[in-house]
Amino acid sequence: MPTREEILVLGLTAGVLGSLVGGLMLGVGLGLAVNGAHVGWLLVLPAAPVSGLLGYILARRLARQLPK
Repeated sequence: MPTREEILVLGLTAGVLGSLVGGLMLGVGLGLAVNGAHVGWLLVLPAAPVSGLLGYILARRLARQLPK
């Protein structure tokens, strides 16, 4: 069973990692789109789902530690 500490670290890690990756994708994509490169939208549109997917992957890794 995961401890409170592991769950807290999971939440913090998922939040920070998701914010960094999603924010970077959003910033670079919007920068490209504003300057006329339409390929920037390929970074902007999946920014939120990708950041959420990272949290999901981290949670699955922690869930594997649960006793069966």
